Amino acid sequence: MTLNLPRSTSLGAIIGAVAWTSLTFGAAITPTPAAAAASEPFYTVELSKPAEKGTVIAGGVAWSCKGTKCVAPKSNSRPLRVCRELQKEHGDITGFTARGEALAEDALAKCNG
Repeated sequence: MTLNLPRSTSLGAIIGAVAWTSLTFGAAITPTPAAAAASEPFYTVELSKPAEKGTVIAGGVAWSCKGTKCVAPKSNSRPLRVCRELQKEHGDITGFTARGEALAEDALAKCNG
């Protein structure tokens, strides 16, 4: 035995299925706040003198520098170690922030020392 539905009911079911698929697919590919945050720099550094190169690898991350400001994504190392590695590459650092938190003055002194 076959079930025959009126044509309008079948068409409505097809349109509903397409609409539902479009909505769920759209939600699946929409960027999340975590993905947006991943594109923002994790480290921000202020150097005492302008960087000689625009890009440098230090502390296990690729730094992008313009003038005296450098930014980089998150590393697996502690912030102080990342700071020290960058200091070896570019000289004294006057400011270092990780995830928006500034490195304490004593830690910044260790970084430069």
